[in-house]
Formats: sequence, structure tokens, C-alpha cells
Amino acid sequence: MTITERFTDILVDHPRKVILSDSKGTYTTSQLYNATQYILSEELHGKLQKGNRIAVFCHPGLSYVSAMLAGWMSGAMVVPLCITHPEGELLHILEDAKPSIIIADEDLAKLLPKTAIKIIRPDFREAIKEPTPANYNNPLPSDPAMMLYTSGTTGKPKGVVHTHASLTAQITCLIEAWAWTEDDSILHFLPLHHTHGIINKWLCALWIGARCDMMEKFDAQEVFGRVEKEKYSLFMAVPTVYVKMIEAISASLSSHLGSARSDKSEETTVQLFGSFRLMVSGSAALPVSVLEKWKEISGHTLLERYGMTETGMVLSNPLTGERRPGSVGQPLPGMQVRLVNEAGEVVEEEGELQVKGKNIFSGYWNKDSETKKSFTKDGWFKTGDLVRVENGYYFIVGRLSTDIIKSGGYKISALEIESVLLEHPGVRECAVCGIPDETWGEKIGAVVVWKERAFSLEEVREWMKDKLAAYKLPTVLVNAEVLPRNAMGKVVKRDIRILF
Repeated sequence: MTITERFTDILVDHPRKVILSDSKGTYTTSQLYNATQYILSEELHGKLQKGNRIAVFCHPGLSYVSAMLAGWMSGAMVVPLCITHPEGELLHILEDAKPSIIIADEDLAKLLPKTAIKIIRPDFREAIKEPTPANYNNPLPSDPAMMLYTSGTTGKPKGVVHTHASLTAQITCLIEAWAWTEDDSILHFLPLHHTHGIINKWLCALWIGARCDMMEKFDAQEVFGRVEKEKYSLFMAVPTVYVKMIEAISASLSSHLGSARSDKSEETTVQLFGSFRLMVSGSAALPVSVLEKWKEISGHTLLERYGMTETGMVLSNPLTGERRPGSVGQPLPGMQVRLVNEAGEVVEEEGELQVKGKNIFSGYWNKDSETKKSFTKDGWFKTGDLVRVENGYYFIVGRLSTDIIKSGGYKISALEIESVLLEHPGVRECAVCGIPDETWGEKIGAVVVWKERAFSLEEVREWMKDKLAAYKLPTVLVNAEVLPRNAMGKVVKRDIRILF
């Protein structure tokens, strides 16, 4: 079954159920279907052929969801874009993916780079009023469904292609593991161009017919207010969000809790989060200190899990049973995993995590050689993560490549940042690496050898802000006379970290 087929089933079974909300209103299944059909009939009719790409550049909520569904119903592969990325990043994706059409909100369309790609701006508010008959193509499970861009060791983000079958496998796997039901509800504030926000939160809710309330972005005060009022059952976030919520509670608990008692007691905060049956952390390592503090504040032991853009979720602590601090749990339903050492031998205790399963992506867009290198000869995907197993529980040790930085839930290429820094007229040489940080997982550190005068961190960030997304900008800068290199002249990232 594909997402569109499942959505049609939900429509038949629950036409008047509210399954989505955004900053402008709440929407039933029927209203969401009407909006999707409106885009298909008015905007996409006759403009696409099966196999085309559609880019989506919309605010979280009705416009984003209906645009994604319309893209799938048209038979196209959708490419969700990040609405906060600078023009340079968007241009790279558009030039690489070459979509036939961009579906964009009116206010966002002006932020897109100048290209020859047709931009359509549906009137989503009109679209929900009544059904608009439209023909659509039910995709096959093997058809390409979605392409997400992720950073790799080669620099610029590359497109990760998932079929309808691999998306279905990811969704149904999590619904089984985390016991999703149609009575669940979830507050959504994560980016909608990443697996965490798209699959784990939105599509799982859509598939089961649960309610998903979308916020424009994370704001601790708004989250506390919504949680107190709406009584959600599921909460999913990156470690940085939990750190910020802990800080906000510690700073001024009473101002965030509205009608709740303001004695700042443990009992008060536990009551606030009492409606949740499950709280999940992922996309970056969760410090044990944060897990313990959150349990004290909320009464919940966070469920930590592990996944990648290429694989979806692979490992998870159990819904019921022991959740071990520092561990990302055990293999999810349908996932095969193994550990391999540097000699290519399968080992039991520590090695590179390799994965097999229906969840796995079909390949990198227009990068056959990189796709081939990412798999073993017998079909296992090489994650590039070093993992150890203790009594059946898996622990992430780190990345095999020092050129991958995990910060705030994002996987970032150090080489991409270095290539941009080298364009600065004052930079002679540079090296970028991750620096351990409890709030962000890793901060982005840059070591620079200047040609003449040294520039400040603020000057460097200002110069780079139109070229890279904000979360890729260095947060620490060290000036150096030379970069540490080995006998072959290669920069030694291990020694770079020492400079911080």
C-alpha cells in the first residue's frame, strides 16, 4: 500500500475527523483531500508526466501537506525544500533535482532563486471549501516517491531517493514499534525537509489517522502553552530542543505554565507532561545528563532511537521495557543489522553498522558510483557509524569519517563548509571539524590561516550567511599560522580538534 492509497482509506473511514492544524486553522480529512484535489485539477493537470519531480516550498501545515500529497497523486517524485535555506543552497538543489514545477506559498515564492522552473502558488484557503474533481495516478510501490538532500563526505548535499515501498516500510515499522493509534495526537515543530519531521512525525500520524498540529518553528513558550491546553499523547524532538526546554523551565517556569501552579515544584512539571504516553529523542546523541534531567522535570524516560536519511529508523529503545541511558536500543521490526571491522569481517562487539531492509533508499540521485560505494557486494548499506553492542543494546561510538558533523539534529559536511570558506578573499587555508557540545551535540569549529589580516567570527559568519544555511555556519573560530598535517600533507582533523 502507498501513502496515497492509505490516505484514501482514512478519508473513507474518517471524513470529518480533524487530522491537521496550522497557524491559520484546523482541517478535516475531507478538507485536506479537497485541497489536494484542487492542486491536482487546477495547477498540475496536464503539466506533469509520471516520473517528473515536484519541489515543495511551503509553510508547515495545510499548504505543505496538500502539496506533498498532490505531488504523489500526480505520479511525481516530491522534493521538499527547506524554507529557511539561503538562495545558494536552494539553487544547488534545484539545479541538481531539476524539478518540473515548484509549489510554493505566495510569500515564500519571492525567496526562491531565479530559474526557469515554473512556480505555482495555489490558493489553499479556497481549495478546502468544496471538492474539485481531479484525475490522478496511483503510484506503484516501486516508483520514486521522495528525494531528501543530505550532507556527505564529498561536500555538497546529495539527493537520497526513496520509493513508495521504502516510505511505507519506514512508516509501518514505527507504527508497530511505537504503537501509534488513531487516537494519538502530536505537536509538530521540526523541519519538514528531514526524515525526522516528515516520516516519524507527520506521515506516521497521517497513516494511522492521528492528529498532527504543525507549528512554524520551535518556540519553548508556545510549546508549553500548547501542551498544557491540548494534552498531546506523543512528543518527538532532537536533543537540542529538550535542552532548550529544560533551560526555559529552569529560568521561569511559572511564566510558561499559564493556569498551572507557579511553585516551580517537580509535581507541577510532571503534571504538565502527564498526557504524553511517549516522548522520543533522535537525530543526534542524547547526553545522559539531559535524559536524567528531563525525567526529573517531566516524569518521562526519553526513548532514544537511531536512523539516517538513507535508511529511515533502524534502532530504537523499547516502548515497553528497559530504556538504557546512552543507548539507541535494538533493531526495529524488519531491520537486519550487523557490525563489520576494518578488515571487512562481521564482529559481535564493535564495528561499522551495516543495514538491510525494505526501508533502505534506492540510491543517490544521479550518483551511481557513490551509490555503489555505499553498499557492500552482498547488499548491506554502510552507515559510516561506529557502533558497539552491550548485552543486546546498541551504542553509537561516533562517525568513521571526521568530515561529518552532527549538530542540532543536522548531519553537516565539514568539506562543504571548508569549500565555502576557501572562497573568502582573506582565507589562505582552513579546516572545519565538530567540537563536542552538550546543547548541540557538536558545535562547528573552523581553524583558519589568513593571507594578511585576521577576520573575526562575526565577520566570517556575516560573509557566509548568504551561501550556507544558518546551522552550517561556524560557531567557534581559531586563527593559526599553519594547519597540522601528516607526512603525506593531509590535514589531521584529530589535531585540529586539539586547537579548540
